[in-house]
Amino acid sequence: MTPCLAICSLRRALSDLWCFTVVVLIRQSEKSVKVQLPGCSQYIVCLACFVVLFSSARCDDRPNILLIMADDMGYSDIGCYGGEIATPALNALAENGLRFTQFYNAARCCPTRAALLTGLYPHQAGVGKMVSSKPAKDPNPTQGYLNKNCVTIAEVLKPAGYRCYMAGKWHVGEFRPAWPIDRGFDRYYGLISGGMNYFDITKSKRKGLQRVFARDDRRLTPGGDEFYTTDAFTDEALSMLHDHKSNNSKQPFFLYLAFNAPHWPLHAPAELIRKYEGRYAAGWTVLRQQRYQRMLQMGLIDPQWKLSPADGKNWTGLSDTKKTELDRRMAVYAAMVERMDWNIGRIIDRLKETGHLDNTLVLFLSDNGACHEGGLLGGDMRKDLTGPTGSVNSYRTYGQSWSNAGNTPFRKHKHWTHEGGVSTPLIAHWPHGLKTNPGAITKQVGHVIDLLPTFCEMSGATYPTQHRGQKITAQAGQSLLPVLRGKPNEVQRTVFWEHMGNAAVRNSKWKLVRTTGKPWELYDLEADRSELNDLANSNPDRVEALRTEWKIWAEHVGAAE
Repeated sequence: MTPCLAICSLRRALSDLWCFTVVVLIRQSEKSVKVQLPGCSQYIVCLACFVVLFSSARCDDRPNILLIMADDMGYSDIGCYGGEIATPALNALAENGLRFTQFYNAARCCPTRAALLTGLYPHQAGVGKMVSSKPAKDPNPTQGYLNKNCVTIAEVLKPAGYRCYMAGKWHVGEFRPAWPIDRGFDRYYGLISGGMNYFDITKSKRKGLQRVFARDDRRLTPGGDEFYTTDAFTDEALSMLHDHKSNNSKQPFFLYLAFNAPHWPLHAPAELIRKYEGRYAAGWTVLRQQRYQRMLQMGLIDPQWKLSPADGKNWTGLSDTKKTELDRRMAVYAAMVERMDWNIGRIIDRLKETGHLDNTLVLFLSDNGACHEGGLLGGDMRKDLTGPTGSVNSYRTYGQSWSNAGNTPFRKHKHWTHEGGVSTPLIAHWPHGLKTNPGAITKQVGHVIDLLPTFCEMSGATYPTQHRGQKITAQAGQSLLPVLRGKPNEVQRTVFWEHMGNAAVRNSKWKLVRTTGKPWELYDLEADRSELNDLANSNPDRVEALRTEWKIWAEHVGAAE
């Protein structure tokens, strides 16, 4: 804890002691005929109020936190990580902040969200696989919703005096009491479930599948001619910030803005789609090469790391009609990313207007790598929605070939634990707190389990050992505050993954990784982060040591062997 936060915590404790003392003295003066305190109680009350106000004023120095999550966005999609998509808001945050090049998620939507919210590995929080629509008979690591032995960021920050808000995709509990409003958030608006039609929730990814949308503790069906989830989530987040400024200005806030963009279905405003049509007519092979060169120039990747082999169709062998269709799919995807960036810009502008931006830690990341689902050339996830790609009456993906470009220069995609599945951009912006040069890049290894420990250290919040009568699992991550302060963490770091049999462990520069049902592979990530030169056969002792370390972890958290 920093000296400022220690002083803040002490003053809060003193204010509580004063309030207790005032109550005792006033009750004694009222009940005892022997005690004569003419006017004294008023003086004590005044003094106590002064202490409380002084403590509150000092605690306003604690930073606000804005955590922004993208959904299924590739490592190289945004401009400040080598992409060609227009992302001026995110680029500006990066230019004045800090970019992580070796930050990790948990390979898929709901496991990552569970880990991010709790500071635990997904299995420890109960979401080792996918979300469930009904309660489990017995608690288990893959029950599909947050368990009772974890606490969320909101449940930790709220007792420390933070107001906690969320807008967007939840995806770690479909039913009560597993909604955001049940897990510490003061206000919530958004999609409780996973993917949905961006324009009309009733047109779900398959007939008969119910998508849950809610405001606080009430289900609702959002809609209207102008409804689009990315805009709606931002509108609600802005409303929360407005009300916070009006009603809770003496308290710091935590806002979790979890977009469902750019997760399929491919849906975007028509005018933005037109902007990108034709931009991708050269295909994914050319796009990968362009992004790779930009990433080298920006210093995001090491020249030793070669571009991984193509993992898609041969573009030149496709018909002109098919190329036009696939150009359109990628154009819609790009429009979704730009629209998300525009909405992030709206939030940043509001923070500037209210004077909050300088002392707000803004973090932006993605929940997994780009998405291969739908086949090499993309798929129609509902056969009855046959409208133009991007419209309300379509439900399509962009496919593995474009996903391969999204994850430049890495191998694999969402779902796998190779670098293409688990690597994410992480942008940190905090003018009052960052002690790095504007636009700096760090190679510090980090994981989404590190965010809650970071927030605890910077806010002075205490991570509990008990909550609501339940024993709470100890944190798995470590604070990134030293990195934000310009002091890279020197502690040896080991991080682990397991998702549906895909597994990995990284210790320092070494990574052991496997695809479900296949042998373990070993890579030296300093020399070969693209994971092209498997060193397993030439390093059996290292393979065995890392595999043993992974097995111990897997048994500890309940991951599948």
